Amino acid sequence: MAPSTTVTRNLEMMTKDTGNIYETVIIVARRSNQISVEMKQELNKKLEEFASYTDNLEEVFENREQIEISKFYERLPKPALIALQELEEGKIFYRSPESPSGKSKV
Repeated sequence: MAPSTTVTRNLEMMTKDTGNIYETVIIVARRSNQISVEMKQELNKKLEEFASYTDNLEEVFENREQIEISKFYERLPKPALIALQELEEGKIFYRSPESPSGKSKV
């Protein structure tokens, strides 16, 4: 599990596979965006169960389960922290057009 707070990272460890900090940052940013989209879709799917399709704007329903689901997602580590954790564990795969095979593993 990724830490929920900021952690100081060793730049040498982050660039050992790519050799370039900027390339590593781009890879982590793209993975972070993927994670963010996945989390948003998952949250929306869970919250759809509680959606009420009424035309009356005066009625606002507070559902305790819906609030708990939202709080759970707020407490999760940020997508960038999850992506950095995946990078450290070697779970991120990327393609590089410069490499002979076109595929590289971070």
